[in-house]
Amino acid sequence: MAYQFTDASFETEVLGSDKLVLVDLWAEWCGPCKAMNPVIEDLASAYEGRAVIGKLNVDDNPEVPTNYNVRGIPTFLIFKNGELKDKVVGMQTKQLLQAKIDALLS
Repeated sequence: MAYQFTDASFETEVLGSDKLVLVDLWAEWCGPCKAMNPVIEDLASAYEGRAVIGKLNVDDNPEVPTNYNVRGIPTFLIFKNGELKDKVVGMQTKQLLQAKIDALLS
């Protein structure tokens, strides 16, 4: 199951993580965001133990999207060792997100 990040937990659970972290920034009203849910759940299962895959609701947690200049959703932020390594905006294929994760894991 995909992890649920918040503004309050972001520093500890994303920036402080020793694992690769993918954060899906989404909102309940966003159709493309909802369409990405099965992909995010699949990735969370596939990378369990090797990477943290999770979601952050931008309506409930406005600080993170503001800090990372997020202008549209869904947006995917990929962190390694607390550093933003990649930012992808819009609906994506599972294969594209896997390729980005795999490249940073190796």
